[in-house]
Amino acid sequence: MSSVRGFRFAGVAAGVKPGGKRDIALVAADSLVAAAGVFTQNRLRASCCDLSAARLKKGRARGIVVVSGNANAATGPQGARDAEAMARAAAGAIGATEVEMCVAATGVIGVPLPMPAVLQGIDAAAAALSPDGFPDFAEAILTTDKGPKVHSATADGAVVVGCAKGAGMIAPNMATTLAFVVTDALVKPAWLRAVTKLEAEATFNRISVDGDTSTNDALFVMASGAAGGCDLRKLHSALHDVLEALALTIVRDGEGASRVVTVWVTGAPSTRAAERVARRIATSPLVKTAIAGADPNWGRILAAVGNAGIAVDGAAVTVDFDEVPVVRGGVEVPGVEAAARAVMGRPAYEMRVSVGAGDGVARVVTCDLTHGYIDINASYRS
Repeated sequence: MSSVRGFRFAGVAAGVKPGGKRDIALVAADSLVAAAGVFTQNRLRASCCDLSAARLKKGRARGIVVVSGNANAATGPQGARDAEAMARAAAGAIGATEVEMCVAATGVIGVPLPMPAVLQGIDAAAAALSPDGFPDFAEAILTTDKGPKVHSATADGAVVVGCAKGAGMIAPNMATTLAFVVTDALVKPAWLRAVTKLEAEATFNRISVDGDTSTNDALFVMASGAAGGCDLRKLHSALHDVLEALALTIVRDGEGASRVVTVWVTGAPSTRAAERVARRIATSPLVKTAIAGADPNWGRILAAVGNAGIAVDGAAVTVDFDEVPVVRGGVEVPGVEAAARAVMGRPAYEMRVSVGAGDGVARVVTCDLTHGYIDINASYRS
């Protein structure tokens, strides 16, 4: 992975998570840089999201401090004070002003932060900052993830590197659980803000693991400018590549997931209508359990289409699993059960649904729902 000029990174263990795992992450820019963020639309979002969203309104930042293992959500006024204290400590440790530092958190909801350990961890992370510390940073943000999620791309001499965490509570609404992207390209804050919002919608907002939007969803993008100017179209493409790869990795790493399915909906009255249908299919527990069992129970898909809240003519609906036509005219295609089951046994495939009512198209990537998901989440706090 190429280094990104103008940034230093660290990830350390502070005791927030058990077993000596890294749980405090810090990224610091060498100077005030262009920065943008997109945050959860959950109405009970964590105080760290409120703080960071407010500070990024000016389009600039010096860094981000992250705690993993504790969401600092639903922790009342003390949680807001703790988020500010984290930012204050990190800013002081890197020589920035407090308002230049953003905060993110992920983990158990409703538990106060162990602030003595967090503050010691911030000092340790600041002391460990290095241009080569990105792998430690990417590891320190994880919770139930199977491993780090990292991707990079280049654009006209500039480097784009990103990492993300997330395996459960995934149905993003303007962001994903946590994602951090840095580039050494020189861009204006307004451009970065617009592209970040656009690409969040095109990538992270097109995935689902379990249909739940987190209280802590946050996507941050920072640009140091150390590489100078570049072709903005190429940079936009590189940012898309990084965000798309991270988003798809989140689905593949979904809690208990064994299969990834790309749901395409076409023929809808509008793009928004297509999105509603695709999301309804992708988040339906009945559809997702059928995916887990490689059961071509197409009636569940039609039920999801009918529950999406758009006008649809059942006689116009078609369903395909990869190359296998399963439904035509709203009824089953005879003799395809075995072929459909074979497709559904693949680790990845496409489910294509047409509702025959217009030109609207949408895509959502989802995974199956297995016993593994229940095992993880039934004992998440123990």
